[in-house]
Amino acid sequence: MKIAIILLNYKDYAERFLTPCLASIRNLNLATKPDLFIVDNASTSSSANYLRTLAPEARLLFNVGNDGFAKGNNDALRLVLAENYEQILLLNMDASLDSNALLELIRIAAKYPQAGAIQARLMLDPDRHLLNSLGNVTHFLGFGYCRGYRQPFQDKGEEISKIAYPSGACVLLRASALRQVALFDEEFWMYNEDQDLGWRLWLAGWQCLLAPRAIAYHQYEFSRSISKYYWMERNRLIAAWKNYSLLSLLLFFPAFIAMEIGMSFFSFRSGWFSEKLKAWVYFFNPRHWSYLYTARRSAQALRVVPDYKILPLFSGKIWYQEIDNPVLKYLVNPLFSLYFSVVRFLIKACRQ
Repeated sequence: MKIAIILLNYKDYAERFLTPCLASIRNLNLATKPDLFIVDNASTSSSANYLRTLAPEARLLFNVGNDGFAKGNNDALRLVLAENYEQILLLNMDASLDSNALLELIRIAAKYPQAGAIQARLMLDPDRHLLNSLGNVTHFLGFGYCRGYRQPFQDKGEEISKIAYPSGACVLLRASALRQVALFDEEFWMYNEDQDLGWRLWLAGWQCLLAPRAIAYHQYEFSRSISKYYWMERNRLIAAWKNYSLLSLLLFFPAFIAMEIGMSFFSFRSGWFSEKLKAWVYFFNPRHWSYLYTARRSAQALRVVPDYKILPLFSGKIWYQEIDNPVLKYLVNPLFSLYFSVVRFLIKACRQ
């Protein structure tokens, strides 16, 4: 079996994170070592020389500009697919692998041939007793968040579980699944591109699984950058537009409107209303309509699984890391959870 590992570098990431990440890759318990690919976004002569020196075994791909998470990974994914690799591990450079992690992911992939994506159990680093992600959850209005964040892991003896979508921080992707559903949507640039890929895998009849005995340690930090809100708000709406059936879009539309009003007030109070406004402007710009039409058409062409079979993986509860809002907890979440339950019933009744 041909196995590739893909890392994405940007600016000083390699100098900060590559040494422990690379050591964990070299220490993997595998009879045949996987091939390593490193994409260097916004590459400079110093970053290129650093990567060549520290990782001489890696095949390096250099991008002059910062092409974002989606295209950066796609550059390597296109190469490994052309060279007929069968399994591809996407790994964040700020993560390191347990010595048996990849072996366990490969074992689960062999046992579950319909698994298009298998995420490792992500533990925080250095707080290695606390979870980063037990798979990611999609809120029915497009928000995505980590399941189990900052909770201690409780081993219930479960081998695998179905998840809405895997974190791109450490996920094994099956090449045959990618050839069917395509790669990351490069329009997303960053944030929610893994959500969109996982959603398309489910639409096409593949599964996204969590392998809890495959462990990776992630130096995760909750970013408070204002600019990220543009990508998160825009991309969650694109993902919903692309992947929901027409009936689901219509039934969820009132909730989307209510949420947009609420998010407007929240963004104004939190100081990022300009990013929210930019996200709306994107959809009203005629230059983007062709993409939005084509992207939805392509996603719906994959559909062999109706929404009512996918929606049990979604949530009616909004939960943001590091944010504790009483209005969200005691008013918004109960109302939206009830709305989600009613719409799920209607969609199932229509077998959509």
